[in-house]
Amino acid sequence: MFSSYGKPHTTIILSVGTLLFIASLLLQWWLVGAGLLIVIGGLMAFFRDPDRRVPTMRGQVVAPADGRVSSIHSLEHYEPFDGPAVCVRIFLSVLDVHVNRAPMHGRISSITHKPGEYLNALKAESAERNESVTVVLRHPTHDYPVAAVRQVSGAIARRIVTGVQEHDILQRGQRFGMIKFGSTTEVYLPHPDRVTVQVRQGQYIYGGETVVAHVRPQVDAPLLKSASPAATPAD
Repeated sequence: MFSSYGKPHTTIILSVGTLLFIASLLLQWWLVGAGLLIVIGGLMAFFRDPDRRVPTMRGQVVAPADGRVSSIHSLEHYEPFDGPAVCVRIFLSVLDVHVNRAPMHGRISSITHKPGEYLNALKAESAERNESVTVVLRHPTHDYPVAAVRQVSGAIARRIVTGVQEHDILQRGQRFGMIKFGSTTEVYLPHPDRVTVQVRQGQYIYGGETVVAHVRPQVDAPLLKSASPAATPAD
């Protein structure tokens, strides 16, 4: 299964690759043909989008992307939450699945694009200086922030796709975008005192499937007057 976010690319790769492969066979360039098959297979694999078994237990936060945990740190003040937060940063190599998924059930309150550089994602400063898109999720009923996902570009990844809009409601584990080629994805969670991180630095995790944290519910949040019973989340 290939990601719909990469459909234009996969169509071009298959079309051009097939023509070049046929040409190499007609010219009897066997080694060139074999090399083309490897390249085509590698490029197509980048846009793969496997199904995942999403955890359903209340309060679980799933990984927003495949990759290796490169950092777990706390922030005294995270502006989208107007308060402290804990961040789990994930590094994605060019071999990883690059589809992004919602870490929790929530309503998108904002999508913020930040222009920037295209430093190598292995450099620590790339997370702060590179181009990024931040998607903030709020509780659909109580309207408090539940999570934020930040898609960060890299030296190769220069195309961030966010296939959602403000006010959309995402289910936990639902696909919402993609970063094309190597990059970084971060998940931010408010109220660190209620967050128990379930992963460790250096661990390889799977988007939509690995539980990165458990959040104790906020029990004192007022209901929105406009909320409907159908909007009550599972998180």
